[in-house]
Amino acid sequence: MNAVTTDSNALQRLLRPQSVAVIGASADPSKMTGRPVAYLQKHGFSGAIWPVNPRAAEIGGLPCFPDVASLPGAPDAAIVLLGPERAEAAVRDLAAHGCAAAIVLASGYGEASPEGAARQAALKQAAGTMRILGPNTIGLVNLSDAITLSATGALEIGGLPRGRLSVISQSGGILGSLLSRAADRGIGLAKLIATGNEADLDSTDFLDALLDDPETDTVALYLEGLRRPQAFRVAARRAAALGKSVVVYKVGRSESGARSAASHTGALAGADRAYDALFRQCGVIRAESFNDLLDIPAALAPGRRAQGKRVAVLTSTGGAGTLLADNLGLAGFALPVPAAATDARLAALLDGDQAATGRNPVDVTLAGLRPDLFRGAITALLESPEYDALVTVVGSSALARPDIVADAMLECQRTSEKPILAYVSPHAPNIVRLLNQQGIAAFATPESCAAVLTALQPRPLPEESAPAAPPPGAAEMLAALPAGPLNEAESKALFAAFGVPVAREIAVPDAAGAAQAAQSLGGELVLKILARHIAHKSELGGVRVGLSPEEVPAACAAMQARVAEAGLPPAEGFLVQERVRGGVEMILGVHRDPQLGPMLLLGLGGVTAELFEDTALRPLPVTRPEVEAMLEELRAMKLLRGFRGAAPADIPALVDAVLAFAAMAMAAGERLQEAEVNPLFVLPAGQGVRAADGLAVLA
Repeated sequence: MNAVTTDSNALQRLLRPQSVAVIGASADPSKMTGRPVAYLQKHGFSGAIWPVNPRAAEIGGLPCFPDVASLPGAPDAAIVLLGPERAEAAVRDLAAHGCAAAIVLASGYGEASPEGAARQAALKQAAGTMRILGPNTIGLVNLSDAITLSATGALEIGGLPRGRLSVISQSGGILGSLLSRAADRGIGLAKLIATGNEADLDSTDFLDALLDDPETDTVALYLEGLRRPQAFRVAARRAAALGKSVVVYKVGRSESGARSAASHTGALAGADRAYDALFRQCGVIRAESFNDLLDIPAALAPGRRAQGKRVAVLTSTGGAGTLLADNLGLAGFALPVPAAATDARLAALLDGDQAATGRNPVDVTLAGLRPDLFRGAITALLESPEYDALVTVVGSSALARPDIVADAMLECQRTSEKPILAYVSPHAPNIVRLLNQQGIAAFATPESCAAVLTALQPRPLPEESAPAAPPPGAAEMLAALPAGPLNEAESKALFAAFGVPVAREIAVPDAAGAAQAAQSLGGELVLKILARHIAHKSELGGVRVGLSPEEVPAACAAMQARVAEAGLPPAEGFLVQERVRGGVEMILGVHRDPQLGPMLLLGLGGVTAELFEDTALRPLPVTRPEVEAMLEELRAMKLLRGFRGAAPADIPALVDAVLAFAAMAMAAGERLQEAEVNPLFVLPAGQGVRAADGLAVLA
């Protein structure tokens, strides 16, 4: 069962209305309030259009109604073109008349001020059970069914190409930008929805609806923030299960961008790395640049996927081929030279031109632009088992006869399941548009080719599993712990209760107890001051390493003196701990992202943790394969496997400890604000792991 609970009937009536009311319509099509009726007529809407304006008898040749109550029936959808001061009453009237959904274009709501947020709440209340798109939206466009419920000026363009890519944007302006860019590049679109402030319907509602749309194979999203991340996660994983791709361009990476996003639609950006982790966990492709938001979905739409990173480049211009090869190499792709059989086929096509064979890119510049040559070379490279994808560089020689390249690529594409891309080297928008219209993904930059091929790689979806059951007594232990930061002994006792191995240690109330504990543990020791109110013990001289039992009493006295000199309250006691040597120091933590919930962090730890920032992140809950995948993202994995003769570390024990720590975080729920183990010593294989320091903060 889906986590998305949108009234599907109302949403379908909004996406495919048979009747549309336009509230506040103007008879002047040059005005923004005159556009929706004009666009509905221009783009061929076949349903009923009901303009509402008490000062007009007709608009665009259609009878105009004085108010909502006068409409001949309950409209499937309504576009409200009134300002905030009048929109609430119109929404209330539409709801009373039985309208399924209303699109409110006006701004000045939750994005503007606390007063605007109050207006937005009142608007939602006035709607009752009627659904609302917006406010602060430009509307939606359904090109599949010739339905334009929008005022975007991008609809001035005629003959918009239809395709199997749908777009959801939290920005109306960006939606118009993507519509016009797609038209210019010959990329066909199915549905485009601007969700605006998302007072009711949000990006996840529309994503979930588009997964059931037979005209949509790929969904591109422009996101400023997610209001229901868990519902988004369910919808995105459903997309992957259905074989539909989801590509997201997420703004708010910088502090300035996050502030701007919050002020634009009221959507909090959240931590960018947390979004990266969420997208990775639910199979979403993240577009790194705005261009990628169209480039990647356009290449995904045909349904072809690369099964590896071996690419053949066929070029009719040497310099552009080298430029493309360099970009592909930087992105981690291999360009192996053709195998002997493939090379022989190419040589036969090129009349024995040895300069063009035995290399990749395969350069056919001197052979001239001949249809038979291009078809033969493309076929030979696609049929070669040593390549997973092909990029054809379209050079200046194609400017006069672009159909030669297009026809050859299209014909060969029909006989192969491998992705075929085109890099158009000269500035030739007409060729890019022609190729895209023919179903061949074409790009104007080599960087785009590299980004697209990366997106075309296999993306196995992590398995889901229920969180592990907490051990007996864990719930009672959590309930008994105090609010606020726990001291180190309490924190590690909590971790140990869930199965995280900790170093041998004894917590004592005073120096005498510390001396006795030191004699009991023996060997080389670590002494720490125990205090909830001291966050950084080492900076205060509250940590001593490598002590003998005889040195502990004097070290306790010195620590107590340092606390007194700093003007701090007396410590709660001391922690006497065995010294753990050897192994790799890791950091393991959980923090609660304000938007996305609990996030698990794993990486290289110790005193260099903040310096190297070698960490991986995932939303909770996690599975064993996900933890193993996190480790593979770390540069520290080389250390764990044994670097320059060092013994391999106990990686299975590390994974077990991470899963136990994650189970603790899930059991604690919203009460756990943050928790951290640093360092977590990963000892040589077979010797396990030891948590040597820890902190937990409870609400």
